[in-house]
Amino acid sequence: MQHQTEIDAIARIVPDMKAIRRDLHRHPELAYEEHRTAGIVADELRKIAGIEVTEQVGGTGVVGTLRRGSSGRSIGLRADMDALGFHEETGLDYASVNPGKFHGCGHDGHTAMLLGAALHVANDVDFDGTVHFIFQPAEEGMAGARRMIVEGLFDRFPCDEVYALHNWPDLPAGQFQTRAGPIMAAADKFTISVKGKGGHAALPHQTPDALLAASDLVLQLNTIVSRRVRAFEAAVVSVTMVQGGTTHNILPAEVRIIGTARTFAPDIRDTIEQAVRDMTGGIAQSHGVTVELDYDRYYPATVNDAACAEKALNAAKAVAGLEASMAPEAAFTSEDFSFMLEALPGAYCWLGQGSEGGSPALHNPHYDFNDAVLGNGIAWFAQVVRQNLGPSAE
Repeated sequence: MQHQTEIDAIARIVPDMKAIRRDLHRHPELAYEEHRTAGIVADELRKIAGIEVTEQVGGTGVVGTLRRGSSGRSIGLRADMDALGFHEETGLDYASVNPGKFHGCGHDGHTAMLLGAALHVANDVDFDGTVHFIFQPAEEGMAGARRMIVEGLFDRFPCDEVYALHNWPDLPAGQFQTRAGPIMAAADKFTISVKGKGGHAALPHQTPDALLAASDLVLQLNTIVSRRVRAFEAAVVSVTMVQGGTTHNILPAEVRIIGTARTFAPDIRDTIEQAVRDMTGGIAQSHGVTVELDYDRYYPATVNDAACAEKALNAAKAVAGLEASMAPEAAFTSEDFSFMLEALPGAYCWLGQGSEGGSPALHNPHYDFNDAVLGNGIAWFAQVVRQNLGPSAE
């Protein structure tokens, strides 16, 4: 467990990080628009003695680099900065002032925790090596991690391993979980355009019925997991949007179907995509319509290196004791930290932020990050540094 001196040191940091977190919450910015957020991050990092600050990494990304000693070892610690594009309904006095933009996933908290960790590590943690504090843009569906990597993140800031955490409302506040292997799912998006000719609803024999064809396709798509995927494999296919039609007496010329597939195993991902392609082709033939499919594999599965997951868990145990454990199963949500874990060994950890009365789910209009766990996250990042770069890590 943590020493009292470290607990006290982190406690002194938390009020300032809470103020920063709430300011970021009040001024959310979407993917690649995080100019104000990135500016605050860079300014706060420059206040910390010994940290070199690099801006505009992968668009609006920021990296703070702290070197100490003579070791060639290095690690990356990452936080995401972007908000979501929907309306906040919390009624908080620090609620979003930017209409249609909302920190509904807690990235404001992640940013504040990593800033706090940079300050704490610089002032109070004995280590030998290099720590890169990576503040990433555009996690929410826009692959900011991939862009940072493509634009040279790990060439410019070499890391032996890379670590991140995410607040988790399903766990009690202060509890940690991680696991070896997949911890978050691969995310695919499909957009299907079903095209007929359109016509009078009273004369359906004169035009291919795009709406009927789309309805048939929706039913078929919902059989993929039960009939195409091995029973002991985990996968999800969900149709989330059907758009078509304007009034009661017109058969629409086009209907759009949008949905997502979530998987952990690459071969199951292949199976599902092929099934979607087979079904769209079959619908085109059987209904006499034209079907166009855009299938986008936008995020791979988030897969923890086993040794790094053990380090992440040991760091959590140092902070939370018995309140740290291996997660019994992965989550079907996705995360673009997956690109970093494809590039380097590393691990991703969940930090509980729930309460006895329950905590609104991520991406919920009533969600808010729980400031009570800011210190837990700061302490975990610091312990990860010790695990990798402390004297005992030699």
